[in-house]
Amino acid sequence: MADRLTKEQRHRCMAAIRGKDTKPEMIVRKFLFGRGFRFRLNHPRLPGHPDLVLRKYRTVIFVNGCFWHGHECCKYYRLPKTNTAFWQNKIERNKRRDKEEQSCLATMGWHCITVWECQLKPKVRERTLESLAYTLNHIYLEDRKVKTYDISDESETLMAAEPEETYGKPE
Repeated sequence: MADRLTKEQRHRCMAAIRGKDTKPEMIVRKFLFGRGFRFRLNHPRLPGHPDLVLRKYRTVIFVNGCFWHGHECCKYYRLPKTNTAFWQNKIERNKRRDKEEQSCLATMGWHCITVWECQLKPKVRERTLESLAYTLNHIYLEDRKVKTYDISDESETLMAAEPEETYGKPE
């Protein structure tokens, strides 16, 4: 089926699609803020300018559109019938860039979470958001877990103080 819009109309429609403050991103932001999570938006110093940055949790969250980031096995990701080569190339570049940015963030010590647009549809939204909150709390607790040391041989232990003194007692 041929495109019903002219080239100029299609250009205007596609140019109107926003990259920030999208509906899926707003859903995640409202949920997290309501649960007491505080975050920064599109942090300029981090690779890829993640949608949400939770410094306390050393976590970044990307809220991806299924079409724009090529969510495999998703009913919302279908290549257009027209100009297929262009769209295939564009989506592959997006996927490659996402992987590079996330690996760079991981080497910097950040946890990366990707929330897909289809996971925020009304049927599965509550489960997705609850699992997101659970994951963030789990990351927080694991990062702050007290490290215990196993001392197997007491003869090799070092003392930080001198042996006990006997004051006033003749030896």
